[in-house]
Amino acid sequence: MKKILILFAHPKFEKSRANSALINQIKDKENVYVHDLYEHYPNFHINVAYEQELINAHDVIIWHHPFYWYSCPPLMKQWIDMVLEFDWAYGPNGNALLGKTCLNAITTGGSKDVYCSQGYNSFTVEQFLRPFEQTANLCGMTYLPPFAAMGTHTLSDEALQKNCEDYDKLLDLLQDEFHLGAFKDCPFLNDLPQLKNTVT
Repeated sequence: MKKILILFAHPKFEKSRANSALINQIKDKENVYVHDLYEHYPNFHINVAYEQELINAHDVIIWHHPFYWYSCPPLMKQWIDMVLEFDWAYGPNGNALLGKTCLNAITTGGSKDVYCSQGYNSFTVEQFLRPFEQTANLCGMTYLPPFAAMGTHTLSDEALQKNCEDYDKLLDLLQDEFHLGAFKDCPFLNDLPQLKNTVT
């Protein structure tokens, strides 16, 4: 069974209905470690050696965060800048992440239909996440489409619970020897047919 590291970053976690529900759903799963960056590093002093040890001990890396200004909160960006060092994560001798799987799990206040060329955000979520995709590519990781809970400002309790259950099922799939090619044509992992057929 593959081990999953969820790098969670939310500076106002206590006020986030959607992220609280998602994290509560999966925080006690076997071989899943939820690493709350703002809880561990309130002063932004990241322990690089410790973070690299965590990565070495896991097979799947998930950047879980709200979609702040079409990207991630600042502490997660600092984590990427500091932890993914030259000649460790990339470069001539940088192979620590080679072969690992990576994806973003995000929450957005706006609904899916505003993330397109005709919507008020002008671009798709996939386009906004390209820097994360290229980071994963540079480090030799397999980058998967995002899991996204969207329209959270108006999401019903039932719809939010469905997102939580889908996230839980997705982690089950990622822990198994699931063929990653099945993810490629899916813009959001929420839409993966295998999710609907997986028994929790």
